[in-house]
Amino acid sequence: MKLSLLALLNGFLLFSMSLAAQQLPISIIPQPVSVQAGAGTFRLTNTTSIHFGQLPAQYAADMLAQKLNTPTGFKLRAVPGDRGGIQLKINATPDQKLGPEGYTLQVTPKQVVIAANQPAGLFYGVQSFLQLLPKEINGSKVANVAWTAPAVNITDYPRFPWRGIMLDVSRHFFTKEEVKRYIDQLAALKYNTFHWHLTDDNGWRIEIKSLPKLTEVGAWRVARSGKFGQREAPKPNEPTTYGGFYTHDDIREVVRYAADRHVTIVPEVDVPGHSMAALAAYPELSCTKAAVSVNPGTAFSEWYGNGTFKMLVENTLNPSDEKVYEFLDKVFTEVATLFPNPYIHVGGDECYKGFWAADPGCQALMKKLNIRHVEDLQGYFMERVAKIVQSKGKKMIGWDEILEGGVPSDAAVMSWRGIKGGIEAAQAGHNVVMTPTTFAYLDYTQGDPTIDPPIYASLRAQKSYSYDPVPPGVDPKRILGGQGNLWTEQIPTVRHMEYMTFPRAWALSEVFWSPVEAKNWPNFVQRMETHFGRADAANINYAKAIYDPIIRAVQKDGKLMLELEGEIPGLDIHYTFDDTMPDAQSAKYTQPVAVPDGPITLRVITYRNGQPVGHLITLTRDALLRRR
Repeated sequence: MKLSLLALLNGFLLFSMSLAAQQLPISIIPQPVSVQAGAGTFRLTNTTSIHFGQLPAQYAADMLAQKLNTPTGFKLRAVPGDRGGIQLKINATPDQKLGPEGYTLQVTPKQVVIAANQPAGLFYGVQSFLQLLPKEINGSKVANVAWTAPAVNITDYPRFPWRGIMLDVSRHFFTKEEVKRYIDQLAALKYNTFHWHLTDDNGWRIEIKSLPKLTEVGAWRVARSGKFGQREAPKPNEPTTYGGFYTHDDIREVVRYAADRHVTIVPEVDVPGHSMAALAAYPELSCTKAAVSVNPGTAFSEWYGNGTFKMLVENTLNPSDEKVYEFLDKVFTEVATLFPNPYIHVGGDECYKGFWAADPGCQALMKKLNIRHVEDLQGYFMERVAKIVQSKGKKMIGWDEILEGGVPSDAAVMSWRGIKGGIEAAQAGHNVVMTPTTFAYLDYTQGDPTIDPPIYASLRAQKSYSYDPVPPGVDPKRILGGQGNLWTEQIPTVRHMEYMTFPRAWALSEVFWSPVEAKNWPNFVQRMETHFGRADAANINYAKAIYDPIIRAVQKDGKLMLELEGEIPGLDIHYTFDDTMPDAQSAKYTQPVAVPDGPITLRVITYRNGQPVGHLITLTRDALLRRR
């Protein structure tokens, strides 16, 4: 009798868990092109078989088995055949609609079938299937849950062929294992391009065997703490202990790892500006030939608010020196052998011309070229660089400043200073990757600056999600896609790298993959919150700034008015001015509120369904006045 009762209770528990799994919404990011919910659920067990129909499907099948086995405790393995409970197959006749990266995913109570034209599509189909399983599938320990997936029929393919994230490893160095983990996170979101920003003023991160001082000297700087741009300059003979670089073998390993996940790596060597680390190693390549240090985050420039600036320390290669082009030929020779991607990124941004203007060699070159403006020397420099890159069998890509000179027609442009550069490049016949600061810069503050570490600009997840990479009036065929950029001046750790990346990279993945008609912010919010739980299971850090209110102050009829707004639906915003702590019983914001006179302090917090969800934000009257 006891055994029968125990069996009955176990059966009821399993039924309840299965029913709960059935009721869970389908929360895939990025949103597939077509999702049709079915009846019932597929149950994964230790006897489930994984079959692949053709050899090109084997890698995705093996990867799926490995991913399933860790949290389930099962010992599944992929075998050839076409009768498995989970079937991966390459279409015998390509489905033109799917293209090279699309897939179909059919889940029924009896079987899971993932089909694609090419292995990349199978990989992406696997990512979607994993998102149908309980969040514990992302864990590293065995979990006792019902491993069920809702029945569904999905057809999916990307909007753009270039779906990228850039990681700056110059300001802060991240190990190859940390980079590989980051690539895993991006690949799960169907990103296919990893832009690796390898050189800048603050560190040279790629081994160049023919120029050993680039890493012996340029990869290391003095250790400093504190806010970037406010740090103390290096002292004479101070040890340079902070930094690191990737050897050729490291890079080959990361490139292979990324390729297995259908991610291509675009390397960046940023020239002619942003070259202080290179000049620390080889000062003779500058105009002044003066010794410089790898910059640890000091204030080495002055910015004037209108896009112009002045460098206080030389960080620019000398365009009139032929030895510079010999140097670059050596660099790009080795870079080209390490990265199979057709593009090499050459930077080209924020090049200060002041040292050029004062240099006799540059003045003589300008006279020889019959140019009157020193700014035109960058065009000459980039044209020379493009020819070097082409000689290595590669195509050049650079930030939108490269348009200021003559660049080859096959050069691609990354539009970062808004969308203007992208529009001009597309109209001139260049392929374009749209990555404007206003939508795609992941280093920008994503919540209230009193909560998140402040930086010079802000970017909410909702604004990232609202972006459309195809500007009006531009031929869509010229837009390769888009990219989010993570500059790391203020990002010293992997945990903070993840915090700044997510959830905005979730939002951008949908911008770059999903049909523009399918975008729906309230629906995305529901799926995003599901992914908070999945990220927790995977030990991935992320920001919850979406729960914090947007706080503005305006002057109206001589009165200071408070305006509050929630970034996501369903938030109740409560506030106080009387030095009490706000809770669900405090005043609820419904319309602009007059701020009382006097030395008041505003406190604001958000609730949802009667529970606090956001940070407590505290602002003095003076702080509010600065928000006008």
